[in-house]
Amino acid sequence: MSATASTDDAGRQPASEPGGVEPADGAAQDRNARVGLRLRAAREAAKMSLREMARRVGLSPSFVSQVELGRAAPSVGTLYAMVRELGLSLDSLMAGDAGSRHAGVVPAPGAEGPSQVVALPEVGALPGLQRAGERPDLYLNGVRWERLTPEDDPDVEFLRVTYPPGTESCPVDNLMNHGGKEYVHVLAGRLEVQVAFARQVLFPGDSLNFDSSIPHRLSNPFDETCVAIWFVVGRQGRPRHMSSID
Repeated sequence: MSATASTDDAGRQPASEPGGVEPADGAAQDRNARVGLRLRAAREAAKMSLREMARRVGLSPSFVSQVELGRAAPSVGTLYAMVRELGLSLDSLMAGDAGSRHAGVVPAPGAEGPSQVVALPEVGALPGLQRAGERPDLYLNGVRWERLTPEDDPDVEFLRVTYPPGTESCPVDNLMNHGGKEYVHVLAGRLEVQVAFARQVLFPGDSLNFDSSIPHRLSNPFDETCVAIWFVVGRQGRPRHMSSID
């Protein structure tokens, strides 16, 4: 197994990467535009040229420019590469994209019989509380990433990830790797996971953890949407790049 830099995207259509899925609605396009603005602002603050960023992540300057303008749909692997070079995280890109806030807690469906516990009035605020409608999100090559923490946490990425049918984290011939360790729990659907040369399908209720520095790929080649809970611990502490499995 050897690690090599990802191939350049010369000749690639500027709208998306291979297999890319463009946002289907205006709201998703607006989110992409805001993410692009944050990437550009961080790059300029770091005094890094567009050409230098492109060189570091193995893409053409024109494609990086399209991402910054919100006109391109980067893959998960590409966005990971860009935020790593800028000292950011996916969490930080989601800041400020939360939806409308809920006034109260929705009772759990299917509850039976009277509760023996008396409900107390809400007082103050629970630190770290995030209501269901407050999750900031990103769409990466058709994959939806929702942050499950109200603030960016530099130590852990706590996410709800949705893989619609036909989506993937990176091309089959260009696996991704980065610092940290990943923990996955599948809630619905099926997810195909490749770590180095091993490949398995995860079903609802299955869990997995692996060293993120090992080249890996996540995909949904099935006809139903997959939803999973994700923890990435220590991602920012070690280098990250795209790799090929030889």
